[in-house]
Amino acid sequence: MPSYSRFAMRGRVLPRLIVLGVMIAGTIEPADASLLWNWSYSGPGISAQGVFTTVDTPDSLGFYLITGITGVRNGDTITGLQPVGTPIPGNEPFAVDNLVRAGTIQLTSHGFGYSTSGGNYANPFFADFLSPPLYLEFYSTPPFSGPGSAGPDDSELEIQFSATPVPELGTTVLMSGCFAVLLLARRGRSFFT
Repeated sequence: MPSYSRFAMRGRVLPRLIVLGVMIAGTIEPADASLLWNWSYSGPGISAQGVFTTVDTPDSLGFYLITGITGVRNGDTITGLQPVGTPIPGNEPFAVDNLVRAGTIQLTSHGFGYSTSGGNYANPFFADFLSPPLYLEFYSTPPFSGPGSAGPDDSELEIQFSATPVPELGTTVLMSGCFAVLLLARRGRSFFT
């Protein structure tokens, strides 16, 4: 049996570990080709946060279509995403487009809409028609008044909005694998003997 020096053994094992890590990371694909985003916003008497599911490819302006939502608003569980092209009840005729993107202006002037377990609805959006432009949340509660008139408990308040894509599992595995290989290489004297 041939004798290998530590250097020769390290020279053969490290590249194989790196190739194995890349192969493993390359085989991990999201089942439904979607991205996850952590999102939150707050304002006077408002605290909302959760997770968006979006398509994995942005449109020409960098916006991703939100296809699912989970989270809470002021303790109420979010129960559903408002369908694209429809307004939340009580905010007619302002239809949502459910688009989000990374960067400084993350929502459109249509925003996204959702329902809560309390039977209420919220529509956060970017009010680019104001000077200065800012994020607002239209919030509606039953009974819904109909087009053009807000109900007695409805509100439209300024909010601070943020959404951040969650790193993909494959990227996380690859980065962790590379870090592990580097750590093993650093400790190589005891590992590769």
